Amino acid sequence: MAQYSPELDGVFVALADPTRRAVVRRLGHGPTSVGDLAREFPMTLPSFMKHVRTLESNGLIRTVKSGRVRTCVLNRERLDLVDDWLAEQRRIWEGRTDRLEQFVTDPKGKAP
Repeated sequence: MAQYSPELDGVFVALADPTRRAVVRRLGHGPTSVGDLAREFPMTLPSFMKHVRTLESNGLIRTVKSGRVRTCVLNRERLDLVDDWLAEQRRIWEGRTDRLEQFVTDPKGKAP
């Protein structure tokens, strides 16, 4: 995995805000109209739309307009970027802690 990824950076930036994380969590239950989503948050619709655009521009959600209703759909595949990065970090740190444990329990390397 590349050390620097603009796509991964964008996903983390989008998920850094609690409102956007709540929208992602809500869309995990299924597609929802922007109006229904916005009612759950104490802010104006234009302010809420900024959050929707951030999520959409970073690929976490897609929106589909049908008549006057814009519906948001979670792009679950985009969350795989975060899963992959976290799995890599977990593997790296587990390897380090395993070596530290081995050093602490058997500093002269006499373990079988």
